[in-house]
Amino acid sequence: MTLLAHGVGSRTDLPIPLGLALYGAGAAILISFAALLLLWRTPKLGGSDSGRPLPAAVQRAVDSAALRRTLQAVALALLVLVIAAALGGPEETARNLAPWALYVTFWVGLVPASLLLGPVWRVANPLRLLHRILRAAVPRAPGARRLPALGLWPAAASLLVFLWFELVYPGRAEPVTVAAFLIGWAVVHTGLALWFGEEWFASGDGFEVYSTLIARLSPWGRRGDGRLVLRNPLANATATPETPGLAAVVVVLLGSTAFDGLSRTAWWQTGPGAANDSLSGTLGLVAMVGLVAVLYLLGTRLSGRLAGQPLGVQPRRYAATVIPIALGYTIAHYFSLLVLDGQTTWILASNPFGVPGVDLFGTYGNVLDLAAVSPDTIAYVQVGGVVAGHVAGVTLAHERALRSERHARASDQLPLVVVMVLFTVGGLGLLFGF
Repeated sequence: MTLLAHGVGSRTDLPIPLGLALYGAGAAILISFAALLLLWRTPKLGGSDSGRPLPAAVQRAVDSAALRRTLQAVALALLVLVIAAALGGPEETARNLAPWALYVTFWVGLVPASLLLGPVWRVANPLRLLHRILRAAVPRAPGARRLPALGLWPAAASLLVFLWFELVYPGRAEPVTVAAFLIGWAVVHTGLALWFGEEWFASGDGFEVYSTLIARLSPWGRRGDGRLVLRNPLANATATPETPGLAAVVVVLLGSTAFDGLSRTAWWQTGPGAANDSLSGTLGLVAMVGLVAVLYLLGTRLSGRLAGQPLGVQPRRYAATVIPIALGYTIAHYFSLLVLDGQTTWILASNPFGVPGVDLFGTYGNVLDLAAVSPDTIAYVQVGGVVAGHVAGVTLAHERALRSERHARASDQLPLVVVMVLFTVGGLGLLFGF
């Protein structure tokens, strides 16, 4: 069904020859890199203290506890509704609200929401409210002192768990399975927050960390003093802290998206993935994440060796430059899913329990408008998202090199740029079933 296929267009959707798209995309990365070497010789993006401060009234409203608690309460109510619909609504996936709300509206919709509004899930995360309610019974957080040392590694692990569930688990679209996953996710992360403290969500909740990373490419940021500012999205990304585990998070996102594309190729469906079971899917997912990790480590460490930098510095230093690449792949894979299949959520929300005669918003009888976006538009967005993400990644890598390696040659970034070209060509090839 469409939900399981993620709504990604096939190779025939591409309005230009695939070979031309691949060569053009690779050339765009190399030309961008050459232009940066010639024209971008000093840092040009603002740092963590750059940006135009927003009015104090806006900052007070955004930071107010009342706004956060209200949004968290609404999100918690919606979470309960989705779980209730999964357990008490129609048994058929096509008619049950829960799978569409989780996989399409929430998971995919989190990207444009974070791009436009900033780290929205940090503000609206309902588990933060649930933790605050339960904290009265467990006032101490015994593991709070150990949390900083973990960095973002817990988030990488929790994202991998969700992505395995979304991409591999055979029964992922069954409403009861969705309910079990959501309840399990809430119990595990709330329990860990009671142990490590509320800051667990910022480093261990995969959804919150994902939203925060995507928000690094939004126009909203904070200075070192906490002031809310409006600034260049690339400057926001440049200011991303070099947190342990950040590289692991972006590698998981890239590798899982690569597996998503691989799983739809004829080679996979008639070969390694023909059984369509958990074992082959798990091995494929792990293999693609591992391949992306090897290429990324190879590119960053070779660049570091050329620049005379310590061996372990480069992967963490350049992790933020991969955020726009991960975003580009996400847009390419999920754009049509959100625009087309996303309509199903709003249709089913009008009657979440499938009760005869109920039509809260007057949309329950609607059908998907498959003409809402043309195949050509989908293909252009897919190619454009991948290429733009890589060009932005090359730009950020160049800027970061100029900032952190004053005596290094900009050309020392070439191994990392080559890896980005490989990501571009490979990503487009998988996207269109090459």
